[in-house]
Amino acid sequence: MKLLAVNVGLPREIEWKGKIVRTSIFKVPVVGRVRVAKLNLQGDQQSDLTVHGGIDKAVYAYPSEHYPFWREELPGLDLPWGAFGENLTTQGLLEEAVYVGDRFSIGSAELVVTQPRMPCFKLGIRFNRPAIVKQFLQSGRSGFYLAVLKEGEVTAGDSIELLKRDEHGVTIADVVNLYGRDATNQDLLRRVSELPSLPKRWRHYFRTPLWHPDD
Repeated sequence: MKLLAVNVGLPREIEWKGKIVRTSIFKVPVVGRVRVAKLNLQGDQQSDLTVHGGIDKAVYAYPSEHYPFWREELPGLDLPWGAFGENLTTQGLLEEAVYVGDRFSIGSAELVVTQPRMPCFKLGIRFNRPAIVKQFLQSGRSGFYLAVLKEGEVTAGDSIELLKRDEHGVTIADVVNLYGRDATNQDLLRRVSELPSLPKRWRHYFRTPLWHPDD
């Protein structure tokens, strides 16, 4: 497993549908070692902290393996690393194999997987295609957020080492599927709603549709 690119971006204002929107969706790869702090990477900053950033969403990783798919879906668009707003473009980490709660070391930093990325309208701004928000979610190619357990430095080319596999065995893909075709899977809903590494608001969300036979 390998880190292919480290991407950062600061907030900028974009005119969108007649309004000025502040966004940090535009990321660019950087050269050299980059500091990974508890809330973000050096040179990176989230725009709307009510829905982005925070301890549980300090770093966003996206698999490089998805880029060929998107190049076919979005012909004619330039898709450099960081195009989907990710901080880390990875190799060898796919949603079907990454567990919520998995712990990794990259460079001198240590991180834990917390949740998938649920796209907002700003992804549509990035590509000037509002429909990509729904397309992104339906594709299952969500990427995932990480919390920082140990601050450190990372650079493109670093290996990604698994430190600890989460014992609950719930993948990022499992969580994403609960929004679609597996929405009524009671066993999966129960397992996800009890995941200690999943942020509290997510656990509450998945607890609501659980069937309680004594109710």
